[in-house]
Amino acid sequence: MTRTFVVGLDGASWRLLDQWLDAGDLPNLAALRESGAWAAHRSCLPPVTFPNWKCYSAGKDPGGFGVFWFEHVDLEAGEITVANGGDFRTVELWDYLNDDGKSTGVVNMPTMYPPRDIDGPVVCGGPDAVSGEYRSIDSGYTSPADLADYLEREFDYEVHPNPLLSSNTERGAEVDAILDVLDSRFEVALDLFERDELDFVHVTLFYLNVLHHFFWDDEPVYRAWQLVDEWLGELRELEDTTLVLMSDHGAAPTTTEFYVNEWLAENGYQARERTVEDYLTPLGLTRENALSLAKRAGIVDTLAEVVPQRLQELVPQSAGLKRGRKLEAIDLERTKAVASGQGPIYVNPRFDVEAVREELLADLREVSDAEGPLFTAVHRGEDVYHGPFVEEGPEVVVDMRPGVHVNDGVGGGNVTTAPDRWAAENTPHGIFVANGPNVAPVGELDDISILDLAPTILAGMGSDVPTDMRGEVLDVFEESPDVGEREPIPFRARERVGDGDEVADRLKQLGYME
Repeated sequence: MTRTFVVGLDGASWRLLDQWLDAGDLPNLAALRESGAWAAHRSCLPPVTFPNWKCYSAGKDPGGFGVFWFEHVDLEAGEITVANGGDFRTVELWDYLNDDGKSTGVVNMPTMYPPRDIDGPVVCGGPDAVSGEYRSIDSGYTSPADLADYLEREFDYEVHPNPLLSSNTERGAEVDAILDVLDSRFEVALDLFERDELDFVHVTLFYLNVLHHFFWDDEPVYRAWQLVDEWLGELRELEDTTLVLMSDHGAAPTTTEFYVNEWLAENGYQARERTVEDYLTPLGLTRENALSLAKRAGIVDTLAEVVPQRLQELVPQSAGLKRGRKLEAIDLERTKAVASGQGPIYVNPRFDVEAVREELLADLREVSDAEGPLFTAVHRGEDVYHGPFVEEGPEVVVDMRPGVHVNDGVGGGNVTTAPDRWAAENTPHGIFVANGPNVAPVGELDDISILDLAPTILAGMGSDVPTDMRGEVLDVFEESPDVGEREPIPFRARERVGDGDEVADRLKQLGYME
């Protein structure tokens, strides 16, 4: 059995990287791909951080753990709440490695906050380890707890970049701060891997995808990938170690902004109420404008401390109302459907759910612009999700055409616009590379899923695969691993911190929940 080092490259896409690979600008990534196994894997829908990092680590789609996007939608109760790490009801691949006596470490894995005890170090990070609107966190993000002191003493470690990037016009200190954070992720993961003599470590570069979103293939992103490639060169030198590179999803240049809740209202699926935004927005008073002014004046933290949260939320966003406030602008008694961003649509149980869904499926399949249909497919929820929590999920899920951003703002007025804030949008095709002593140089693989990664890692480390993982062991090994199946480890409920508003505020500044 070899040790395993997994590098999670949030939003990485061959669509982005091939140009630099062809030019010889990423020599270490090219070498790893050439002498190992690689693929473009298919993510779960919707192709976004929550839920796909957990799809990878659990080997299940969202129906297996109950989180379908950054928010939970319960139209029967009339509630929308923001998800955090305590909401994912599943065990993960490191639990199975621990159960087999192998030591593990997890650094900056989204969906992992608050930290929990495993046999090895845990360091939480973006986007869910937060403390207050737009502010970072300086304690309580590691297990064991005193690991934070070590990281700060030895690495001057920061959980989030500061200042935080919130616009594609910010190319100075904000970009430098992200590059510093990416560098520190590698430093810490490698240090813990060697210091604790771990059998397995996973590290995620979440803020890499923030750069993708705001700049796509422009200079800040190129700088980040140069940094990544230099670190891959160092990791290639690790002895008796299998190196796995993977992403939660891919990315493509944004071409169209589709405001799904505005479309629902325009097509008779949603009825509206008037809110304070109807009076403030025409005056040009938006959260984006206020944040820009506060950042220029250097008073973001001060405003976050002195202005009550409820008053902050009353300042409208240019794209309309988000998360729980969506329901303030919706007359739920007369509304048939409400959507989250990037794909999930929920049918109101006050109506004939199946009849409404059939209408929605037909109507959404006809939505198009000058480039053609906006969606490559429109699915029933139970056709793409499996497991004990399917009934908590959306009735309809759209698969976006590359470049289409499905925005869930309520009250913005437009159905389609040119790209608003992001230069790049998520796509369902991420990257996978495996290279190491027990990996055969098989080259490109076809038709693999993000759900295949956990079973493959477990098998490569000599551990049996639990029967509730939906993926397959990939044919990438020099010799077929002598492993079988095993019963799943029972899940035990974990701590849930706060009501999700702090997570939502950070996601909003980054553009994930505008």
